Amino acid sequence: MIRYFVAATVLVVAIAVAVTAYSARDLIRIRIGSVNVAMSPKAGEPIPTSSAPPPPFVGDAPWALSALPECLIQEERSRGTIAYVRRHLPADARRIEAPAELRYGNCTISVTDDEAYVRRGRDRFHIPPDARFYRVGDRLALLRVEGDSADLRIYRRSKLTK
Repeated sequence: MIRYFVAATVLVVAIAVAVTAYSARDLIRIRIGSVNVAMSPKAGEPIPTSSAPPPPFVGDAPWALSALPECLIQEERSRGTIAYVRRHLPADARRIEAPAELRYGNCTISVTDDEAYVRRGRDRFHIPPDARFYRVGDRLALLRVEGDSADLRIYRRSKLTK
């Protein structure tokens, strides 16, 4: 009986070793392919330059003003139901009536009835409806309503624009 047990054990161990060796061989197999790598030029080599300017940013961007820190800095944000967010609009907020054009540094915000267009150099962003702008002292507030929810962002002028 013991010799059958020993034979079975040897057989199981041999199969385990064979499977492990075969799997390990597949794991350590390395395939070398072609890869493009950007490298710094060596000393004395000319630095390659591109004559084409980078493409401009264009598109719908409800968050556009938050992505332009050289123009405005987002200080506060409230999101939630329309009633909840309206409670966070400061009491001294005064609506900016359309049409209006606001300038902060090299950014221009063209306010229409319920949307806005932001220009910075060649970049063009569209803040989709329903967007309303407010002056809050020397700050700017943007209230966006979409369905049953609202998003309020309050910005201050960047120190780079003063």
